[in-house]
Amino acid sequence: MNVRRLIPPTALAAAVALGATALTACSSAAGAAGAEDGKLHVTASFYPLQFLAEQIGGDHVKVDTLTKPGVEPHDLEITPKQTGRLSESDVVLYLKSLQPAVDKAIAQSGVKNIVDAATLTQLEVHGTSGEEDHDHAAEGHDHDHGHSHGEAAEDPHVWLDPVKYAEIAKGFGAALEKADPGHAADYRKNTGELVAKLGALDTEFKDGLKNTASRTFITTHSAFGYLAERYGLDQEGISGVDPESEPSPARMKELQAVAKKDNVTTVFFETLASDKTAKTLARDTGLQTDVLDPLEGITDTSQGTDYLEVMRSNLKNLQKALGTK
Repeated sequence: MNVRRLIPPTALAAAVALGATALTACSSAAGAAGAEDGKLHVTASFYPLQFLAEQIGGDHVKVDTLTKPGVEPHDLEITPKQTGRLSESDVVLYLKSLQPAVDKAIAQSGVKNIVDAATLTQLEVHGTSGEEDHDHAAEGHDHDHGHSHGEAAEDPHVWLDPVKYAEIAKGFGAALEKADPGHAADYRKNTGELVAKLGALDTEFKDGLKNTASRTFITTHSAFGYLAERYGLDQEGISGVDPESEPSPARMKELQAVAKKDNVTTVFFETLASDKTAKTLARDTGLQTDVLDPLEGITDTSQGTDYLEVMRSNLKNLQKALGTK
């Protein structure tokens, strides 16, 4: 599969155009905001990067996020007010090509310290032949992350691999040290502590998924390619990388066969997207449903209050579904 997400066109152009004046007017103040409260002002594009910034920055940073809780990050629209605020940031942390609206706003922001998480680790292409067929059924639609149809698009969901997420943490920690050398020792200490926590999480997943009755899991949203690769699992996505798109009848039939062949017991859905397709497949195959959270945002319905807690809930749900021995 070429990993792609259908990102519907929005009224972003108008918002960015309206925000251009604010960006220009505020760009000269880009660093002044930090001086007001003595804190470095960091803007993160969405939750996984917000979590990193808060953990590494500690008391020395004030972190804002462009993607509010409950908003599906891929469909984010940026308001003129947000673009104006963005230009006042001391540091911006984002994942290029995940959110086109964010990419456009950042390009015009004039912020000096911009960190692209995608440059801090190695992105890969993930997928299965079944999903690839589903993608080709939608030929003619430009629905990948800025790539033309037919190109292999890199999977952006890199934060779901604790090892790669730790690499991003190290890179961002170094960026904070450079942006605010006066607190470099604290940033280095906080980075080390977070990397150690992610190392422990990696060990928990490795040990917890070592012996299972099945190695295949079905999910509505193909966000778990890195996690599957890291721990030797096979991800089968109902609708590819777009959690809102409708799977083809052929794909649903294929997944029924996969479920039977690979002893699949559970179809996973997530908190920020519709569970309709998961429930349809589960009903047609007699399977159970459960949550596997891609951690694109934390809400009251999340199975945990932060990245580490939700990832551990994901591990428990995977162990239950795969039949841990």
